[in-house]
Amino acid sequence: MGTRHCGSLTRRRATTRHHLNFDFRVSCFALLLLAGCGAPGEPQPRRPPIPTAVTDLSARQLGDGVLLTFTLPHHAVNGQRLTEPPAVEILRATAPESGAPKKAAASLVFTIPSAAVETYFADGRIQFTDPVPPEEVRDHPDERYLYIVRTRLSSKHVSADSNSVFLRLYPAPERITGVQARVTESAIELSWPAPTRATTGAPFTTVSGYRIYRGEINPASSAAAAEDVSKAEFTSPLNLLASPSSTSYSDAQFDFGRTYLYSIRLIMPAGTGTVESADSLPLVITPRDVFPPAPPKGLEVIFVPASPGIPAHAELSWEISPETDLAGYHVYRSEQEDTRGALLTPDLLLAPAFRDMPVVLGHHYFYRVTAVDRAGNESEPGNPEALQPQQNP
Repeated sequence: MGTRHCGSLTRRRATTRHHLNFDFRVSCFALLLLAGCGAPGEPQPRRPPIPTAVTDLSARQLGDGVLLTFTLPHHAVNGQRLTEPPAVEILRATAPESGAPKKAAASLVFTIPSAAVETYFADGRIQFTDPVPPEEVRDHPDERYLYIVRTRLSSKHVSADSNSVFLRLYPAPERITGVQARVTESAIELSWPAPTRATTGAPFTTVSGYRIYRGEINPASSAAAAEDVSKAEFTSPLNLLASPSSTSYSDAQFDFGRTYLYSIRLIMPAGTGTVESADSLPLVITPRDVFPPAPPKGLEVIFVPASPGIPAHAELSWEISPETDLAGYHVYRSEQEDTRGALLTPDLLLAPAFRDMPVVLGHHYFYRVTAVDRAGNESEPGNPEALQPQQNP
């Protein structure tokens, strides 16, 4: 009996130790879960990066608006590269000339969503025009404007303010309407009426000049671009082409077949500088080469009598055409002086020479030569040259 009691006690003690060890492990695991000590926890959302502040904001008046230009940040404040463009916030404040506007008074006037930012890119920078009603400029001529921009990737994490820019606005000239173009062989000749009033309705008489901008666009976007420049698909951006002082200009630096968009601004004195009008209504034009070359000159025709193995024929030669886009020549022959006659050269001649063979003795021939350019335009015939082959005496 004693031995069985001792064995039972030993088994009870082993069982007790087993329960104590299990209870200890469960308690430790529970503590680890509560403390998060070495145990997997709930995934924490990543904090959206905060873009660096814009540092190169600039502003100038353009028509009744303010053109803001700046570089969009590419990195966050922690050095991380941004994987998408941030949204942009435009803030503005005003104050009388005697006191500079304060940043604290700036209010949000426009937001460019992240998805729309790319539509405002020009030459690698953001260009945004804040429209200011002309009556506001008219009614508050002594006010100065302050602009700052911010960027953000989330509603709660915004960048620091950009550098501040200040400017005063002046009544702008009315935009130019009715731009016209006439295509000649050597130039696109532009002309337009001169505005005489500001957008506020006030007349003005002094004009400093004009600025002509030209870009090349995809022909497929011509119709839309003629109504709205923002709908143009530019293959070459709008750049300053010329600054004439009159209401006309001849653009000689063009190529036939390309599609161009022209925009013109008027410049007038304002304060200590000048102010530009808004862009004119766009002019879209695709110049076509419909201008034939000049007729060839100096045609000479020589009769060559028959010789063994070679029938009687005519040798023609003429002066080289000076046309820069010359494709070749055509030769015509008629037996009547007042008609062009039959085409002897279905394929264009590349050189100013031709052999007409055979010719019939006793017939009266009249030869004419035309020049053809690369656009397929054919000149009028040059002066005819007559030939009447005769048998050698």
